Formats: sequence, structure tokens, C-alpha cells
Amino acid sequence: MWHRRAVLAALAAAPTASWAVEAEKLMPGWAFDFGDDKPAPGYVRVARDAAYDPAVGHGFEPSPAPLSSGGPFLFSLAAPEGDYRVTLALGGEAASDTTVKAESRRLMAERIVAKAGGTATVTFVVNVRNATLTPPPPNAPGGVRVLLNPREEGSYDWDDKLTLEFCGPAPAVRRLRVEPVTVPVVYLAGDSTVTDQRFEPGASWGQMLPRFFKPDVSVANHAESGETLKAFLVERRLDKLLSRIKPGDWLLIQFGHNDQKIQWPQTYVEAATTYRDYLKAYVGEARRRGARPVLVTSMHRRRFNAAGRIVNTLGDYPEAVRAVGRETGVPVIDLLDMSAALYEALGPNNAWKAFADGGKDVTHHNNYGAYMLAQCVVSGIRAQVPDLAAHLVDDLPSFDPAHPPSPDGFVLAPSAAHSSEAPRGN
Repeated sequence: MWHRRAVLAALAAAPTASWAVEAEKLMPGWAFDFGDDKPAPGYVRVARDAAYDPAVGHGFEPSPAPLSSGGPFLFSLAAPEGDYRVTLALGGEAASDTTVKAESRRLMAERIVAKAGGTATVTFVVNVRNATLTPPPPNAPGGVRVLLNPREEGSYDWDDKLTLEFCGPAPAVRRLRVEPVTVPVVYLAGDSTVTDQRFEPGASWGQMLPRFFKPDVSVANHAESGETLKAFLVERRLDKLLSRIKPGDWLLIQFGHNDQKIQWPQTYVEAATTYRDYLKAYVGEARRRGARPVLVTSMHRRRFNAAGRIVNTLGDYPEAVRAVGRETGVPVIDLLDMSAALYEALGPNNAWKAFADGGKDVTHHNNYGAYMLAQCVVSGIRAQVPDLAAHLVDDLPSFDPAHPPSPDGFVLAPSAAHSSEAPRGN
């Protein structure tokens, strides 16, 4: 077990080095035991009432039911930016059924069942980041932080902690091991339909995506509600992403819902000209760093015509994405077409069940809709990005958006955090 203060002192002595790289050199990892008996060799015992303490570097976050089967509970540990392989032994004295999420509700593992007295092991990789940027040289443009919006303050996505949430009808954790790793990373740049939505009942496809990958790749979701290609630049979100991206990583890019808004004059881009130019700039910046860009067309809004067919509210923007893909040789995942097939298969009487706010929202999704769209993206990865598809979990069944499972039978354990506030953008 590493000594937190010694590691932080060593990192401070090398300010120009990457925290993630230095952490991997210096820290063998964390190991915690949550059982009532003597801890396993090499593990630190964690009491059930141990609240998170920055001086200690680990503990439980405030939640309705800490470490009990009565509801979700959250555990955090102080961790520098980087990627971490998490290995969990889930289970307890009673039978358990645990779904695990990371940071702001990123789905990592679902319905992990263990018999009474037994454990089930699950492993995945979590990306941790904060809002800081390396200061630019004297007289050079730039900044030292991402310009977060007020709704992001306090988010587990932007702190120096790795946070895990344990949900389900009977969540239970016995042991936890966390180790810094260097793995390929799938970066996501986009808007509210992609981001890690912090609160139930909203959700986006980006936060569901980690569940579909093996523990040899990480998903870093930098998308945020209300974002456009321009705003993502101005707020230094692209700077942050590019500061971490490395050769062999991927960058999935999905913008359009907000870029098309001519009533937002500071961030509006025209489909035939500037929208394409900004997409090409993102593609070029990724390629310059040895990463592999992938373009994603935006999904439809839920607008049906009298014949029960989806109406395109995105104008020429999806075709502009396809055109940039052809021109630059970048693979394109056509979420527009797949979402139309999905919504039309559900039909006007049921498609609302995939959307937020009880279907009153026609743009943003709930857990079911986000999960279905994530499966659409996975299908696109399989068809268009074979090198990334190699990292998908084994034995993953194919998904046909024209024949989705019923929303009435869909179950995903909810998180503790709830809000009725609508996401930015529409």
C-alpha cells in the first residue's frame, strides 16, 4: 500500500511530468477491504461509516444509504489524472445484485449477482480528470483551467478523486483494488446527448458506452450539455482533451444539435461551410497527435409526421458530417439513421419512453434511450471502426435498432442523485 503524502510530494517535485505517468511509476495501487472480518492480506480495512476525508484520501461520499443494501452508496479515493484498472469483489453475507457506475454515473458493470456469502469479480477501467491545464509559456495565449459552467461545479467528473457508485436491488462490495494503467483511450467530444448526465432520470449514450468495453480500454467523456464546436474550443475543453490524448487513442466527435441554432450567434456555424471546417479542424488536431478520429452524426429529435415517420429537424448537418468523413477518410457512425429506425420501431405511442422528463423532452434521453443509442454506437463501431471493435466485450449480441427490446421491460439500477432541471440545449 502506497503512502499518499510521499507520492504527492514526489509528484510535486516533478511539476512538468504527467501526473498519470508519474503515478503509475510510484503507486502500486490501492487495496481496500469492506468486510467485517480481518482484512485480506495487503488490503486496508474500511469502516462502514468512514466518510471521505481528504487527509486520509478515501471514504464514503454522502448518500442515502452508505454501504447497505437499502440503496445506492458511493466510495471515493484521491487519485491524480489518468486511467485506473478497478477490480471489485462484489458480494456480502446475503445474496447481492450490484450495478457499478463511476464518476458521474458512467455505467461500468450491470447486474453482477453473487450468492449469499459468495463474491463475484468484475474488472473495468475508469478515466479520472480534473479541470486544470498546464500553464502556457509567458506571453502565449491560453489558460490554466477548463471554463466549467455552474452546473458542473461539484461534479465527480472534474475532481481529483476516483468515485464509484454501487447501485441495485441489493448492492454489496467486499473488496476493491485500483491500479494505474496505460491503455488506449476512447475520447468523446459532444453535447448533452453524449455527456455524462449527473442526475437521474436523464442519461446520454456516452455514459453508457464504458459498459460495452473490455478492461483494456478507457472511455474519457469530455462532452457537456449545451456545447457546440465553437464553445468546446472557447471553453478550453478541446485543449484539455488534446493535452491528454496520445497515439493510438480514438476521438469520437458528435456535434450538431446546438451548432445549428442561428439564434445563438456566437456559436452558430453553417452546415455547408463553417460546420465542416470546424469538424476538419478537430480531425486534424487528433491526427496530429497520432489519435484516430471518428465522426458521429447526431441522433434525431423525436418528431413524427402523420405517417409515423421521423421528421428531420437537423437540416443539412448530418450530411455535412458524412461529407467530411468522405473527404478526410474518417469513419462515420450514422447515429441519425439508426435513431430513426429505433424511434420508428417504437412508434409514436412508445418512443416517448426513451426520453427524459416522462417524454416531455423530445431531445434528451432517459436510461433506456441512452442505453439503446449506446448500442447503436457500438453497432457503428463494429461496422466502421474494426480496430476499436476489437476492444468490445466478448459475446456481445448484435443490436438491430429496428427491433429494440421493449422499454417496459428495461431495468437499469438508478443512481442516488436526482434532479428535475433540464439539460442545456435542446
